[in-house]
Amino acid sequence: MIQLIDQAMCLALSESARQLPRRRTNRNFHSDNAAPAHRLLVAIEPDSYVVPHCHADAGKAESLLCLRGRLGVVLFSPAGEVERCISLAAGGEVMGIDIPPGVYHSVVALCSDTVFFEAKAGPYVPLAEHEKPAWAPSEGAPEADAFRERLSRLFA
Repeated sequence: MIQLIDQAMCLALSESARQLPRRRTNRNFHSDNAAPAHRLLVAIEPDSYVVPHCHADAGKAESLLCLRGRLGVVLFSPAGEVERCISLAAGGEVMGIDIPPGVYHSVVALCSDTVFFEAKAGPYVPLAEHEKPAWAPSEGAPEADAFRERLSRLFA
């Protein structure tokens, strides 16, 4: 079945994200978690925390393309130092990024109603412990909000 990715779909997804505790949600276009290619829209709000992580599997590069709003991408060294900050903007000079496997990264919404398209190889496998760095707070940890705010300030 052909599916159009339009403004109405993005707005509805953003409305859903605003209602959820994690302040983000996704809409998958792949059939299931075992699919060989994962394609999804992610709506994210500025107060959503995405734990820094990497994909260690050599076949798990991750591509992000900003469709609405602005998305900050933070790349880290294995020790947790910020190596680079890239601002993606829908219709802007830089709209997307392809992140190679093994690179620690996180994203922050730089404005409300931000939506991005994500693509990476399947099947879905939860992050292994070595893909979640010890230097980053877990989601829901008391220090997670302060860490996310520090990342957001990198784009001020």
